[in-house]
Order: sequence, then structure tokens, then C-alpha cells
Amino acid sequence: MILSSFEIQLLIRLLLATLLGGLIGLERELHGRPAGFRTHLMVALGAALYMGVSLHFYQVYGALSGNLAVRVDPGRVAAQIVVGIGFLGAGAIIRENASVRGLTTAACLWVAAAIGTACGAGMLLIAVVVTAISLVSLLVLKRVEEGLSRDIYQQVMVSSEYREGQSERIAQAVRDCGSDLMESGIARDVEAGTVTFEFRVRVISGIATCKLVDVLSGIEGVKLVSLR
Repeated sequence: MILSSFEIQLLIRLLLATLLGGLIGLERELHGRPAGFRTHLMVALGAALYMGVSLHFYQVYGALSGNLAVRVDPGRVAAQIVVGIGFLGAGAIIRENASVRGLTTAACLWVAAAIGTACGAGMLLIAVVVTAISLVSLLVLKRVEEGLSRDIYQQVMVSSEYREGQSERIAQAVRDCGSDLMESGIARDVEAGTVTFEFRVRVISGIATCKLVDVLSGIEGVKLVSLR
């Protein structure tokens, strides 16, 4: 079986898409993400194949589209790839209480699909450059982010003996730590004589989270401090 020039080109594009998608997936795999090496590899490979098949249809039937009621448009396949990858991206996003995880992995899947589509369309240099930029963003810029001082949002629960003015003392302790009280709620157990305060705070950059725990634990009557 002799391969045509288009099929040889498509095989090269598929191999490159597999390599580039695998590189991004390897970074996710090393960081313990559920969508890792194989997932990104398959996404890039599948997108490249879909785009290659679409271009093949256009080469075979494009000249006839002027005489047909239905026209061949390879751009439609690229649009459907974007729609389809949205379902995979949504599955990678996990919400835990007030935090959201998996956004970077979802973005990586989206970029892997774009890289595969570019390979399938023959834009090989563009695909390589985008892969390089993506890897720099994931590996280098992550260290830059870790070195930045930024605000942190935490969910705090304080269990205390019921005392008059205890809520004001706790709120003042939060402010003294340089944190902002965002949302708050109170639940009182009359029989046990305890009260539970739940609130969300914004820990200003430069203030250690453990300082807030130490200050709240030092308030008279406080029995338990939980920080998430």
C-alpha cells in the first residue's frame, strides 16, 4: 500500500501533535493531576486527526461543493472540536468548599486541542511555538506566582463558650491580624452553653495564616479553631 503525499504529511502532523500534547500532559502528570499524560496526548492526537480528515474531505469534495446543496467547510470541524473539549474541561474542574481546583488542567486540555488542531491544519511551527509558550507558563511562571505576595481567602470556624460580647472580640482579633472579615454566621447551642462562629476572611498578603489561628486560640473561652 502506497501512501499519498497528503497521507504522509498527515502522519507527520499526527506524530507531532502526539509529541506536543504529550509534553503538556507530562507536566500535568508530574503534578498529580487526574487529566495527565495520556489524556492530553489523546486530545491533541484526536483534534489533529479530525482536522486532517476535514481537510481531506475538502480536497476531495471541495471542487464539487459549488454544484452541491451542502458545501464542505473544514472550519466547522475546528468549531466542533472547541465545543467538544469543553465537556472534558468541565470534568477536570473540582469545587471544594470555597476553593476551585482544576482550572489550569482544563485550560491545558483546551490548549492541547488547539495545538492538535493546528498540527492537523499543517501549522506545525505555530503548534511548536504555542507548546513552548505553554510549558514556560506552566513550569516557569508557576514559580513566579509562588514568589508573589497575594491575599488568601480562608474559611474559619471558632467554637467557644457562650459569653457576652464574644463575637465582637473574635471579629476584633481578626482585624488585629490584618485580615478582613468577609462573611459571618453564628450558631448557638443553648443546652451546652456553646456558640459556633463561622466566617470567611481575607488574609492580607504578608500576614501568616498561623498567626490568625494563634490569636483566635488565645481568646478566653475559645475551645476550637478550624481553618480551611
